[in-house]
Amino acid sequence: MPEPFLKWPGGKRWLVHQHANLFPSSCGRYLEPCLGGAAVFFHLQPATAILSDTNPELINAFRCVQQNWASIDEQLRALQKEHSIELYYRIRAKRLTDPLERAVRFIYLNRTCFNGIFRVNKNGDFNVPIGSKDTVEYPEGYLKTISDCLSKASLQVAGFEDTINAAGKGDFVFVDPPYTVRHNNNNFVKYNSRLFSWSDQLKLASAIKRAARRGAEIMLSNADHYSVRKLYRGFGNHCRIKRSSVLAAEALHRGEATELLITTYALPLGEEQHAEAI
Repeated sequence: MPEPFLKWPGGKRWLVHQHANLFPSSCGRYLEPCLGGAAVFFHLQPATAILSDTNPELINAFRCVQQNWASIDEQLRALQKEHSIELYYRIRAKRLTDPLERAVRFIYLNRTCFNGIFRVNKNGDFNVPIGSKDTVEYPEGYLKTISDCLSKASLQVAGFEDTINAAGKGDFVFVDPPYTVRHNNNNFVKYNSRLFSWSDQLKLASAIKRAARRGAEIMLSNADHYSVRKLYRGFGNHCRIKRSSVLAAEALHRGEATELLITTYALPLGEEQHAEAI
């Protein structure tokens, strides 16, 4: 099981490492409409998949790794030798049109920026400062493994409704939206309130419930908040799982938090999973 090649705030590496047996033992087609780092996809390694996100730079990076990993690998190794604060801000300021050049830039910035955050200003310029990590290149053969995993995946720039609406009987849909809640009082909202509003949460719930009625299996990860629990009341199996909050810049503001998991299939809850049914 390869680790995701991108860092992503709110990513689910911890979920697949700590709660692997909460996922189905097997699935048909896999659909993930809020892709991010794709930790669950790389964990399950389904035979076929539809992976989508509204971020075109993210999807472009995935496509280029899928189709041209060797060139990306070569360019990242060259950037490793030149990496510096000056190079970071010079590359950050670039506006590129070539898909491969955009992918290399995106991956370089993701690996060296603060906390792997993707943030742009009102002009669409990436504005995250440099972080403390200085590893640009990947281990030898790693991107080839990632490319092989992506070889049978369809990568799309699309809204979550379009992707979920494509799900049918036998499909498995994993949904991990930005954690916006009704009163916008959770820690993650300052990074996502403009990208994913409460009205989007309402549309997401409707799309998920329609897909379930068509026979798709669902796992939804969302904020453990009363407004979200109320939104999905009477739908699926709910459990609360613990995670470490690492998004805050200062360690003082980090700590243990909980997230809500909702599935349309029975969860094999056990003491070793540290998951609490609610």
